[in-house]
Amino acid sequence: MTHDINDYGQPVGPELAHWKAPSALEAECLEGRFCRLEPLDAGRHAESLWQAWREPAPALDNDHEARARWTYLGGRPFDDEAGCRAWLARMGEDRELLCYAVVDLADGQAVGLAAYLNSVPVDGRIEIGHLNFSPRLSRTPMSSEALMLMMAHAFDKGYRRLEWKCDALNAPSRRAAERLGFRFEGVFRQHRVVAGRNRDTAWFAVLDGEWPAIRDCHRRWLAPENFDAAGRQRRSLSSMTAVLQQANSRP
Repeated sequence: MTHDINDYGQPVGPELAHWKAPSALEAECLEGRFCRLEPLDAGRHAESLWQAWREPAPALDNDHEARARWTYLGGRPFDDEAGCRAWLARMGEDRELLCYAVVDLADGQAVGLAAYLNSVPVDGRIEIGHLNFSPRLSRTPMSSEALMLMMAHAFDKGYRRLEWKCDALNAPSRRAAERLGFRFEGVFRQHRVVAGRNRDTAWFAVLDGEWPAIRDCHRRWLAPENFDAAGRQRRSLSSMTAVLQQANSRP
């Protein structure tokens, strides 16, 4: 990044003459082709989220598999639908979070959870996290679109830095971040204690100057012509954003 020289001959960051701090994000629906992000409402979303998170074992004959999906979130914090509803209510009431239910437009059912957090409008930075996608949502165009909608919304509202943090051992989350266009910035060693275990945190970010090229990749990937009659992608998003990653890594 370029820098200026102040009156004392010291290098200082460039002046942001035309930048204005954004307002804090407010709860509002975000809608795409495949999904709609609705501000989390435990009364409206708990039943469908509980069912979605139990899959592929509705009778809980394989609860081990369902719980494994929560490992990198510190473990599933509930054991039944009532507990799920209570937990979602606490999440929705947490003023440090702006939680969304990911709703499948095909049937109106909530199939996952995502949130904005660590919002610092004065610095223009915000984070996407608390991602818990059900088996029905994971690895689908709908899951990608949900995150793309959140990324676009943050930058449309004037934020200049969007962050993604995950357990450094969470390989799927790291791949997802890079696939969406986030750049790896390093690992914070011994960053947190989660469920009594050490967590090193992998850190990723997208800056506002990088966003237009990434947004173009998202739009090209989501275009109807990029999917065949069976809904299979013709060109992967990772192949599109990898070109940007390679360009950014050149000296």
